[in-house]
Amino acid sequence: MAAAIDFYFDFSSPYGYFAAQKIEALAARHGREVHWHPILLGVVFKATGMAPLPLVPLKGEYAFHDFERSARFHGIEYRRPAVFPMATQAAARAMLWIAGRHGAARAVEFAQAVYRAYFVEGIDIGEPAALAHIVTALGGDGAALPEAINDAAIKERLKAEVEAAMERKVFGSPFIIVDGEPFWGFDRFDQLEAFLRDGRV
Repeated sequence: MAAAIDFYFDFSSPYGYFAAQKIEALAARHGREVHWHPILLGVVFKATGMAPLPLVPLKGEYAFHDFERSARFHGIEYRRPAVFPMATQAAARAMLWIAGRHGAARAVEFAQAVYRAYFVEGIDIGEPAALAHIVTALGGDGAALPEAINDAAIKERLKAEVEAAMERKVFGSPFIIVDGEPFWGFDRFDQLEAFLRDGRV
């Protein structure tokens, strides 16, 4: 089977959310699997000197407009969160914990639910109690989550995941790497599909 697609994302990224709604179907059309990697844009921004788009002068208003326009264009349900951007360490740690306990498929299911909770239902995904509720709703042990995401091993694993991503030159969300070729942004999905189809762009 062809190599997997590496999909890097931050749970506070609207474009990451849009990509998460499309990446699995895109991969399936080309016989690929997707490996999902939660990252922390805050750490990346410290290294690159970048900042969340909505906080950048002049770009911020446009960014909010584009989030809504992109969602409409692609038929993706979206509602601007009341708090944006948001710290996502807890959600990222929870996903890694679920992957280790229940496997990658359940972790992806959780990731999709967290994205929906934030960008559709307006839930504060920075709160462990909200994440625990999501885990419980998916049939997992939500009561164990608050302690699990504060475990030193999980914290260290997330730190290692972010460092590994940056070593691969990942600097945004979504960021996709397939067969050594990097693609940054949801607006590169047409190029990504061409690459998967033709082996080049």
